[in-house]
Amino acid sequence: MLTRLQVRDFAIIDRIAVEFGPGMTVLTGETGAGKSILVDALGLVLGARGSSQLVRSGAKRAEFCAEFDVSGMTDVCAWLEEHALDQDRECLLRRVVNADGRSRAFINGNVVTMQQLQLLGELLLDIHGQQFHQSLGRRPVQRDLLDHFGKLLDTRRDTELAYAQWRSLADSLQQLQEAESDRASRLDLLEFQLSELNVLGVTEAELAELGSDRQKLRHGGRLAEGVTAALSKLSDDETGNANTLLADAARSVAALTQFDSELEPVLELLASAGIQIAEASDTLHRYGESIDMDPDQLNWVEERLDSIQTIARKHRVAADELPALCDRLRVEHDAISHAEERGRVLQAEVTSARAAYRDLAAGLSKNRKNAAKEFSAAVTAAMHGLGMQGGVFRVAISCLPDEEARPWGIDAIEFLISANPGHPPLPLSRVVSGGELSRMSLAIQVIACDGSAIPTMVFDEIDSGVGGSVAEMVGLRLRELGAQRQVLCVTHLAQVASLADHHFRISKVTDGKATRTGVTALGKDERVKELARMLGGVEITQKTIAHAAELLAEATRKQA
Repeated sequence: MLTRLQVRDFAIIDRIAVEFGPGMTVLTGETGAGKSILVDALGLVLGARGSSQLVRSGAKRAEFCAEFDVSGMTDVCAWLEEHALDQDRECLLRRVVNADGRSRAFINGNVVTMQQLQLLGELLLDIHGQQFHQSLGRRPVQRDLLDHFGKLLDTRRDTELAYAQWRSLADSLQQLQEAESDRASRLDLLEFQLSELNVLGVTEAELAELGSDRQKLRHGGRLAEGVTAALSKLSDDETGNANTLLADAARSVAALTQFDSELEPVLELLASAGIQIAEASDTLHRYGESIDMDPDQLNWVEERLDSIQTIARKHRVAADELPALCDRLRVEHDAISHAEERGRVLQAEVTSARAAYRDLAAGLSKNRKNAAKEFSAAVTAAMHGLGMQGGVFRVAISCLPDEEARPWGIDAIEFLISANPGHPPLPLSRVVSGGELSRMSLAIQVIACDGSAIPTMVFDEIDSGVGGSVAEMVGLRLRELGAQRQVLCVTHLAQVASLADHHFRISKVTDGKATRTGVTALGKDERVKELARMLGGVEITQKTIAHAAELLAEATRKQA
């Protein structure tokens, strides 16, 4: 659960730190005091989109820090361990938004991506905003709520993967069929190109050899002259060649060894040098004999290279890429030649993939219909508990035509409501009463939460549009949720606030130059005063205070 929230330099918040406990906690305050700003801060620390406009005027950055006790939360601990972010029983999330709009995120002191922060946030906390009912009329939202309630998200994910596989194969088959008309002409072209390349028969090894031969043939004269000059200096010149000089040096050193044996290694080195000079001379003699200065051979090499370059330019590739090009064209030729066979295989794969998708979609549809009955009954009961006696909620599921199958399945899902007895259920989009829609929204959210494993639920003024006895029913339902998990609720209803386990007042103060928001934990007497303010408005009388005290005492008795 959420144990602590710290916010600094965010909107009109200078610096606040709030510690939260288990059960139901309410946040109250005057309109505009910043109650929902705390909810926004929680959203940002869990990865919601941020911008430079969030930073308090004059500050360099806004900072958000939320601490969670994750002991017993196996899925969260497993996620943290998998990403090497685990740290005992605690989980610390931190978000920094700079005045230039740049943002950074941290988990247990480690820098993470915004996507990682969002993924972990979805396991820790769920925020239900006051605008939820505006999106409730959208079909995708309704489908998500039903699948969430029925614990069908994994099954739907498998269905989506099967759909993607089916459509991918179907697209490949369609491309193959569309290319049928061009297949013959393309096959003719490929056969001509392959024939030309096969006749040329060039290989990478031949290219390297041809290049080397051309260099030798072009510069045969210089090579012969150079070899002759080198041999002359090594051994062929009768006077002053290296062999003669080395032999003279060896004789001089040999004469000295009788006086000092330390010169014997020098003799060995000179002998070795003589052997190497002799080997070099022999190699140069053989090389000189192999030098070919035949102009006809040079012309053949030049013509061969020119033919290779001509074909390479024709295909717009380098000469050394021709062997690889030949391999690619051969693969394409084989593929087109066997296109009919490939088409039959693809058709079978498409049929199999479609059947697999339809099986999964049919199973998902069956489970949805079962979940729809339970969801409809639960929401209808919740509506009655929220003052909509005789109201009916129903999830209508119809089968889509084959050609309209979608990744999420074959179902068209729509939420229907009848707020008054005797009236047929109508789509939510046709519900006119804002109060009815607000209560409808609350009933659905509360029921959807029952099927959730998320430990902390945040409700941001979702009780707007209700009052009187219905407000108390709302508070009782939220307190029931608080017995199972941590519930944070921003409310303007005294009946709801009186039923909370913990109460914080949000206040806005100004010194004429700057405005700040503060958060205060309320004791019993302070709660009475706050409830009186919520009941009585600007002018608070003794009667209003007595009513507030009675409201709190009654709530305490109900909790006992």
